[in-house]
Amino acid sequence: MINWGVSANSHDAAIAVFNNGSLVFASHSERFSGTKNDRDLCSKLVLHAKQYGNPDQVYWYERPLLKTLRQFYAGQGWKSKDNDIGIYLARYDITAPITYVDHHLSHAAGGYFTSGFDNACIVVIDAIGEWDTATIWEAKGNSLKKKWSLRYPHSVGLFYSAMTQRVGLKPNEDEYILMGMAAYGDLSLENKIYHDFVEAEDNIKFTRNLHRGCMDWAPDLIIKDSFDIAAGTQAVYETLFMTILRKAKKLVPSDNLVLMGGCALNCSANRLTGRYFNNTWIMPNPGDAGSAVGAVLAKHPEWKMSQDQFSPFLGYDMGYHTSNETIVEYLLDSKICGLARGRSEFGPRALGNRSLLADPRGKDIKDRVNAIKQRQEFRPFAPAILEELVDTYFDMPPGWTNSRYMQVIARCRVPDLFPAIVHRDGTSRVQTVPNDGSPFRKLLEAWYTRTGCPMLLNTSLNIKGQPMVNDHTDAKNFECHYGVKVFN
Repeated sequence: MINWGVSANSHDAAIAVFNNGSLVFASHSERFSGTKNDRDLCSKLVLHAKQYGNPDQVYWYERPLLKTLRQFYAGQGWKSKDNDIGIYLARYDITAPITYVDHHLSHAAGGYFTSGFDNACIVVIDAIGEWDTATIWEAKGNSLKKKWSLRYPHSVGLFYSAMTQRVGLKPNEDEYILMGMAAYGDLSLENKIYHDFVEAEDNIKFTRNLHRGCMDWAPDLIIKDSFDIAAGTQAVYETLFMTILRKAKKLVPSDNLVLMGGCALNCSANRLTGRYFNNTWIMPNPGDAGSAVGAVLAKHPEWKMSQDQFSPFLGYDMGYHTSNETIVEYLLDSKICGLARGRSEFGPRALGNRSLLADPRGKDIKDRVNAIKQRQEFRPFAPAILEELVDTYFDMPPGWTNSRYMQVIARCRVPDLFPAIVHRDGTSRVQTVPNDGSPFRKLLEAWYTRTGCPMLLNTSLNIKGQPMVNDHTDAKNFECHYGVKVFN
């Protein structure tokens, strides 16, 4: 029995394929189409997914009728034709029966049923589903029960996206840049942002519908104030985030937190979860694309996986053709190289299979890598470190013993030794690599043996505004166009 989960027709489309209850493939449309955050499916992705079997059943990640009603309420017109998913999927020769799943339930199920927890409090925060913009769930065994919801137009995610647009960035895409900018600003605008936008903190009410943006807000603040706007926005977001966490702990007194939705990618705020919960799990792809997995698991909780059983390496397979020793020798000499091998990551983070790697000890490395990726000089980079040594070099936040998917920041204990991976505020978005025998783990071990350095700078193998490298053609084009050796 082949079951497909699909999220598309909005942003960051994706397909997940289950074969007799096992997750065998999942990928973003953008990796096959070449269009960043591609909202639609593409024929190359569909054809590749069909290599694992034509679908007997499709699970769609939201309910089209509810979405249509909300769009009409929001003044976007009557979009029933746009939201006719049967017609939409037929364009890609997908004609299997369709089961629709609530948007936030898809998020919640994707997180909980990959966590390995027997019970948990689930918090979902995003821009908007059908009507829900934030929800809290109680999970016990295979059962999920919604305990609280925040409804449109009030939305923490829409607030963050609107402020992303306000500083000249692209909403629904560049929020992570705003988060990075925050370290370069001060909190002089925090109170103004809070009082201008937050009507009530306890029940998370906003003074305006931020779905319409806020480009008219504070017109006297110009581009030079962007870093202070970013810092204030991040601070207000963290205040509201903690309000939701407190509410969640009160409603669901579990020690385990599952955090999902696009806002779960805010690794700066994620450091706060340990104030209320002992254990935090964030699925490696917590946004809408990950709901391709969640929509299936919502209807088939018996297919749940433990954290060790779930792997983010679910996409296109490039195989392994170069020894780790060869890659280490090259890094010792050239300091920077690309790595494109094995199956691509399902999620926004490069975790060692589609990565741009560098020696984190060089003072000029950050500038060199930013120049290659054609991105802003203030953007931070992540260290991938041998997991058992993370506490030697980083102060992990409470409740976080590891960070295998770059989901939380930690303060570096010795920033002067690793200038390439330390952000302006002294923190790093850490990736801990467990002793799992994986090729990337063995590469780090080989690097450590030769240098005594237990980490490498790890960032995605792409150029700003483009998807990550997916296949051999992409890797060769990257190598030719940007002068970076890419190992397969």
